[in-house]
Amino acid sequence: MQVFLIRHPRPQIADGICYGRLDMPAHDIEATAATLRTQLPPGLPVISSPLRRCRELAEALHPSPRFEAQLVEMHFGEWEGLAWDAIAREAFDAWATDLLHHAPPGGESAAMLQARAVACLDALAAEGITACIIVTHAGVFRALAGHVQRLSVDDWVQLKFDYGQCTQLMWPSTG
Repeated sequence: MQVFLIRHPRPQIADGICYGRLDMPAHDIEATAATLRTQLPPGLPVISSPLRRCRELAEALHPSPRFEAQLVEMHFGEWEGLAWDAIAREAFDAWATDLLHHAPPGGESAAMLQARAVACLDALAAEGITACIIVTHAGVFRALAGHVQRLSVDDWVQLKFDYGQCTQLMWPSTG
């Protein structure tokens, strides 16, 4: 399946805040959509995270996008909305030492994020979709790109994707 993976535009939140599942609008939706339209083939289905920063871009790209909860950003649990430097150092260090399996309190691990994102794209491929546009978040973007490239979690969490960036990848139906 040919996938055009798009990261949402910059969210309207202060820098330095942990905002995984927090729902907020993004800056420059229309300008980002206009730029992306020049990069995307017409007529493809658009599948998006339901969070507003993705949803609004998806709606600007397609009259009836499909929303998939499995494409939401990583759940940081009790850390959501906190400044990163306000998180207890020992809790943060425990998470950073084992990103794959350690979850923030009340949240999810990177393995959980990747498993649900991979399951979502596998399900889309199983439906017979041959090409689509996916509007999602940096964490999901990294998890999917890392899966395709067969990277370790230490490598895929370091991947960088800009706001509004579109990357094309071929999705395998199985990992």
